[in-house]
Amino acid sequence: MVPDISIVCPCYNEEANVEAIAAAVIAQLERCDVTFEYLFIDNASTDRTVEIVRAMCARDPRIKLIANTRNFGQMRSPTHCIYATSGRAVIGIASDFQDPPELIPEFISRWRAGAPIVLGTRVVEKSSWWLGVGRKLAYGFLERFGDYSIVPHATGFGLYDRRVVDLLAGLHEPEPFFRGMLVESGYRIETVPHARAPRQRGVSSNTFFRLADFALSGLAGSAKRLLRVPFVLAIGSGVLAVVGLVAALLAWALGGPSGWFAIAALLEANVALVFLFMGFMGDQVRLISERTRGTPLVVERERINFAQD
Repeated sequence: MVPDISIVCPCYNEEANVEAIAAAVIAQLERCDVTFEYLFIDNASTDRTVEIVRAMCARDPRIKLIANTRNFGQMRSPTHCIYATSGRAVIGIASDFQDPPELIPEFISRWRAGAPIVLGTRVVEKSSWWLGVGRKLAYGFLERFGDYSIVPHATGFGLYDRRVVDLLAGLHEPEPFFRGMLVESGYRIETVPHARAPRQRGVSSNTFFRLADFALSGLAGSAKRLLRVPFVLAIGSGVLAVVGLVAALLAWALGGPSGWFAIAALLEANVALVFLFMGFMGDQVRLISERTRGTPLVVERERINFAQD
């Protein structure tokens, strides 16, 4: 039987949280009178996370596990798990209690009322000043150069209807910036503001470099306009080359030193050609990427409690 709701819970070294988050989420689902499956996807944890989830799977067949062969990052692993679900709607939630399980009934209520996508958006979050500044800069950059507007302060915590999930799975995006892809789908998005709590147990694996890698991957996957920047620079350099050439001709006609102007015009012309070819190369790389998608998001080491087991 197809479950009403699929829960997707990515984890990496979350031995202190997986049992507690599952209990909290299941309690909320049982309040909503829905059938469900609960999927953990482990990104090659080095602690007892997989062992604990295996034991949970043995006790409750509704709990499932996908264990990856290595750490495939914060974009590919959760998205792979979302595509592995079978529910009529999918809810993505973090395993560290920063996403409040208490919002799940509200998500389901809005979905039942017809909303295809419901996202939680953080309104308060205690974090370092540099992380706050970084987020503002990243949002501003994506807003300026992105192919579509993303939902500010959304982390992926939310509910997605099956038709949305199936549509995005068909894109075969090798580096899926999922919250951006939700906007790209064109489906209506409703938001539920909430105060994002600090991590309750364990230590976050989100170092500065991991977050920077995530941001750059998201930008590369959803800001194709950046590939047009060399064309703009080529036009600017071309204009300067023309100005230099005109200045050289005027200086020559008036009997003044025209050599330096001619050299400047030649240099600007060369720069314009370099940027022009960089622009064409970037656009060709983009087209090749879009036409040859098919890289697997993750390689699985094992699955537990899936139909084929």
